[in-house]
Amino acid sequence: MKLFARNRKKNRFLELLIKQAELTVQGLDALRRYLREPNPKLIEELNRAEKEGDEVRRVLVDELNDTFVTPFDREDIFALSLNIDDILDYADTTMDEIKLFEVEGNPYIERIVSLLADAAMEIYRAVQQLQDHPNVASDHAVRAKALENRVEHVYREALADLFKTPKDIDGMMQILKLREIYRHLSNAADQGDEAADVIGDIVVKWL
Repeated sequence: MKLFARNRKKNRFLELLIKQAELTVQGLDALRRYLREPNPKLIEELNRAEKEGDEVRRVLVDELNDTFVTPFDREDIFALSLNIDDILDYADTTMDEIKLFEVEGNPYIERIVSLLADAAMEIYRAVQQLQDHPNVASDHAVRAKALENRVEHVYREALADLFKTPKDIDGMMQILKLREIYRHLSNAADQGDEAADVIGDIVVKWL
């Protein structure tokens, strides 16, 4: 069974998922640029994307509750929306903790965020292609998962580096701060991985 008839007008749920994914790309790009050159406007840009993403998800869930027949499994629609939303949420909380802990970006954080931004773009492209080119969507999902694996590799390197040498009290505080930030970024990667899995499931079920 084909997922959708080709050249058919995009369904409302897909439009909302695409918007969520687009806002996630924007939010992670703002975080990536902030780490290179801190600017309060980029904080506002990320916060705005996160709030708008929440609103888009609320609309999607409301329409999901009011729709009897959905273009693909409602559980998959809900899960994909939630995963995409969580990626952006973790990006936003990472920014909050960088400000709260007064931590500057380091090469590990910058590498992880850059990989997450690339993965978010792959998720965005995958959702864009779900209707007319599901196999292409699947390819993008696979690439997103590969990027998540790279994030986890950098994450483990970053943790190992934290504990390489003995630290004084101030050093231990820095370790705790950085570990919390690394954990949020790793959680964001996990959500991206789950989003890619849902996209793969949709393609397998409906192609």
